[in-house]
Amino acid sequence: MKKQGSLNGLFGLLTICRKAGQLAMGFDPMKEALDAGKARAVLIAADISPKTEKEVRFFSDKRGVPVRKTDMTQDGIYSALGKKAGILTVCGDGFAEKALSLCEGEDQ
Repeated sequence: MKKQGSLNGLFGLLTICRKAGQLAMGFDPMKEALDAGKARAVLIAADISPKTEKEVRFFSDKRGVPVRKTDMTQDGIYSALGKKAGILTVCGDGFAEKALSLCEGEDQ
């Protein structure tokens, strides 16, 4: 039950983050946010391909941005945010801090 609650909290946070213009969705927007120095955290869906996960971690590690694999699926992200994506890049400091805390204990 606790996981479901934190997942709902994460979806709520990401919805607010998106409305505030502080969320990039997808691989190319993630790279752009990393290159621009705007990315503060990268969240990846549970069902993302291993190859894509490896690439995400490579680019994020290069910029010192933390990556968290979440329990969210791409379909779940679509349901919550209206866009199918496996990679969510959080750009605001406060949003990133809260997102990372909601992902604590999940597979890193």
